[in-house]
Amino acid sequence: MIYGYEDLFTILLSIIAMFIVGRAQLKINNAYGKYRNVKSNNKLTGVEVARKILDANGLTNVYVLETSGTLTDHYDPTKKVVRLSKEIFNGDSIASVSVAAHECGHAIQDKEGYTFMRIRAMFVPIVNLVSYVGYFSIIISLIAGVLTYLKLGIFILIVTLLFQLVTLPVEFDASKRAKKQLTCLEITTKEEDSKVDTMLDAAANTYVASLLSTVINIIRLVIMVDRNKKE
Repeated sequence: MIYGYEDLFTILLSIIAMFIVGRAQLKINNAYGKYRNVKSNNKLTGVEVARKILDANGLTNVYVLETSGTLTDHYDPTKKVVRLSKEIFNGDSIASVSVAAHECGHAIQDKEGYTFMRIRAMFVPIVNLVSYVGYFSIIISLIAGVLTYLKLGIFILIVTLLFQLVTLPVEFDASKRAKKQLTCLEITTKEEDSKVDTMLDAAANTYVASLLSTVINIIRLVIMVDRNKKE
């Protein structure tokens, strides 16, 4: 099979996108793998850290619950619940402290009505709908042709990109709040600050990588659409 210039370029873009996401995922996995084994000086577990931060910010109505999986931690603004994975919930490592504080950062954002968090919440049903439509894209391609399929793919990716653009400041701000809370409440020491920074920065970079990957994939599909129009 002979590949043209545009074919090779789109393949290269796919490889770059996979590399960016893979590298970011490797970093967070390495950081988590390292700091899950480094005990915090305060010996507080993830749930204790979360509870201390929430209570200090007047969020006694927010529950902290254990959830299954690894790094499945998240804050649910609809139910006012911080969900921590088993190891984060029960662990007293730097990783547990960092992740628990980050999710509490989201709870504080929710309390203060952080603008980007509110915008992201508005985007969620739209993204879910677009993702649902995506499942039918193969059927649509069989009926309407490859060109329509590619255009639909671009539309889905653009919606995803907008969601990611709003998500970035939410995640970075949550990490900033986490670091502040850990310092102000004397949960971590100055010697531990750099370790917390490494853990939180690695997590934040996964969102940056996903955004860059989406941009690259949009460019790739645009090139493919242009090529199909010429054929």
